[in-house]
Amino acid sequence: MSDVGEAVRGRFPVFRDKVYVNSCSQGALSDAVRAAYEEYLDGWDENGAEWGHWVERSETARAAFAGLLDVLPDDVAIQTSVSAAVSGLVSALRFGGERRRIVISEYEFPTIGQIAHAQELRGAEVVHVEADPEAYAAAIDERTALVCATFVSYRTGAVHDVESIHRIARAHGALMLVDGYQGLGALPLDANAAGDVVVGGTVKYLLASAGLAFMALRPGLVEELLPTQTGWFADENVFEMQIERYRPHRSARRFDAGTPPVPSIYAGVAGVGLIEAAGVPAIAAHVRGLVGRLLGGLDEIGARVPARPEGPLVCIRSTDAPALVEALAGDGIVASERDSNLRVSFHLYNTDDDVDAVLAALTRHRALLA
Repeated sequence: MSDVGEAVRGRFPVFRDKVYVNSCSQGALSDAVRAAYEEYLDGWDENGAEWGHWVERSETARAAFAGLLDVLPDDVAIQTSVSAAVSGLVSALRFGGERRRIVISEYEFPTIGQIAHAQELRGAEVVHVEADPEAYAAAIDERTALVCATFVSYRTGAVHDVESIHRIARAHGALMLVDGYQGLGALPLDANAAGDVVVGGTVKYLLASAGLAFMALRPGLVEELLPTQTGWFADENVFEMQIERYRPHRSARRFDAGTPPVPSIYAGVAGVGLIEAAGVPAIAAHVRGLVGRLLGGLDEIGARVPARPEGPLVCIRSTDAPALVEALAGDGIVASERDSNLRVSFHLYNTDDDVDAVLAALTRHRALLA
């Protein structure tokens, strides 16, 4: 068994009395993130406005996300959510000409689907496909402006072949957006091969809180995109305080917004620090072992999964998923549900004992399995 889980488990107080297998919804709270919030509050209390330090923290977060994705900090934008980041991206696209098609899979998070369909007000045509390269290939052509694909499905746990989809999009001159939220931090992702733009945030496998997200653009792409959704911190010189003209920053900072989400940035830097310390390859190997153990046990009790997962999230069919989540909560197990599936997700802090506790509980509640 990998020792990754035992090495860090004590830094997450929730494990004192619970089995936490819900990173797909919210990462567990660590002592590092709690201390980061306290650092922010203490500094504010002691020094008043710390704008210089707060801006430095934002740049530290930008560099941390860049390191996670193996890109340059100047190619990373800081945002408050993936919704805000993607809205800024599509504001730079034009749908009035021949390229007006947006292709999305049936397994996108609502963020992507809702923003895509909002562009119909600007002349876009939205096409839904199955989440496999062949289906994308049938829909992508010279009319396609944007292709969207999720890295890991929040509905099934399937890891999608975003690199193959990106090759198809590139062959037709379309921009490729990858939603990496459900995998980044637990699975490696080569941002340069995966898409032209990769988005993600800190509330799940990056072990921080809501309110902080990022968008990484391939080198040189920012020079081709001029967003109309903007804000104070997207300006070429933030503290010049000019209001005479639109002057977007020359880097990906042109996709930043207004005042940075300072408390969430403190937490985000701390959360990503835990990921960096363990190393994504080691985390991925550890999680793979836990998922394999769970799948073996599910086979033994006759449970069904909609997709054989290659990532941290396992979805298990249920006759009443909300009731099953509630039953597990009664056993001290924190999980979640979507689409008639129980969702069990693992991260660096989980152990074989957590897997066995989930399997024992599912055996007790076998009547709620489909």
